[in-house]
Amino acid sequence: MGNNRLKRVKIAPIGGTGIPYLYPIVNTESRAGNYFLLHFIVFIWGWTAILGKAIDLPALQLVWLRMPIALSGIFLFMIVRRHKLIPDLRSLGIYFSIGLIVAIHWITFYGSIKASNVSVTLACFSTGSLFSAYVEPVFFKRKVRRYEIVLGLMVVVALIMIFRVETQYKWGIILGILAAFTSSLMGVFNAMLVRNGHNGSMVSLYEMTGGFLGLSIYVLIAHPWEGGYFAMTSSDMWYLLLLGLACTSVPFLISMHVLKTISPYTVSLTLNLETLYGIVFAYFIYHEDKQLTTTFYLGSAIILSTIFLNGWIKYRGQQQERKPAGTRNEE
Repeated sequence: MGNNRLKRVKIAPIGGTGIPYLYPIVNTESRAGNYFLLHFIVFIWGWTAILGKAIDLPALQLVWLRMPIALSGIFLFMIVRRHKLIPDLRSLGIYFSIGLIVAIHWITFYGSIKASNVSVTLACFSTGSLFSAYVEPVFFKRKVRRYEIVLGLMVVVALIMIFRVETQYKWGIILGILAAFTSSLMGVFNAMLVRNGHNGSMVSLYEMTGGFLGLSIYVLIAHPWEGGYFAMTSSDMWYLLLLGLACTSVPFLISMHVLKTISPYTVSLTLNLETLYGIVFAYFIYHEDKQLTTTFYLGSAIILSTIFLNGWIKYRGQQQERKPAGTRNEE
C-alpha cells in the first residue's frame, strides 16, 4: 500500500513538453487537467500588463530585454529535463518565423499599454477570439461555426462602443487589436506544430531565439530609443526578471502542452479572462476606474460575456452528442 502511494505522487513527465506534475494535484493527461492549467497560466498572464505598465521602458526595449530572459528560463528547463536541443533546419525556419510574430505581438501589446492604459489594452486584446474564429478554420480545414461568428460580432459591437467614448486612446486601441490578431496567429501556428509532433519546449526555445535575433538586428541598426541598450533602474530590472521568467517561460511552456488537446479558438476565448484579471488588478493598483467611462466597462463586460456563452454552447453540444440518437431532439 505504501509503495503504491509513493508511485502515485512521483514526479513524471508529460507529453511533448516534459513539464513535471504532481498527479494528485492535477492530472495533465486529462482534458480537465489541461483546462486547469490553461486557467492557471491565464491568471499569470493577467499580471503581464500590470508589470508592463510598471516597467518604465519603451515597448520595443522592454520586449527586446524580455525575450532573452524568457529564452534563458526555457533553455535551463530543457537542460534540467535533458531535452533534445538541436532541431532540424526546416523546422528551425518555421520556429524563427513564428518567433518574429511573437515579438511583434509583444511590441504591439506593450505599445498599447504605453499609448493608453492596462484596461483599454486588455479590452482590445480580447478580440483575439474574433480573429481565431476566422483564422483557425483556414488552417484546421473546418467550417466556420455560426455561433463563433455571432460571438465575434458581439465583440465588434463592444469595440465600437469603447472606441466612440475613449477617443483619446485611439493608438492604444489600434495597437491592442493588432496584439490580439498576432496572438490568434501564434495560437493557431503553435497548435499545428505540437499536434504534428513537434516538441513544445523546443518550439518555445527557438521561437524566443528567432524573435530575439530578429529584434536585435533592428535594434543594432536603428537604435530606436534614447540612452544605452541596457539602461534601466533596479526596479525595472527586477520587474523584467519576474516578467521574463514567471510570466513568460513557465506559462509559454505550459501553453504548448495545453494546445495539444484544447482548440486555439477556445484558448483564445479563455484568454479573455486575462482581461478580467488585468482590469481588476489595474482597478486596485493603478486606480484606472478614474480614467475610464461607464461605457468602457459595459463594452468590456460584453466582450467577457462571450467567454461564458462559448463555454455554455460547447457544453450543450457535448451533452447532445452523449445522448442516444433517438433522444437528441426530444427537448
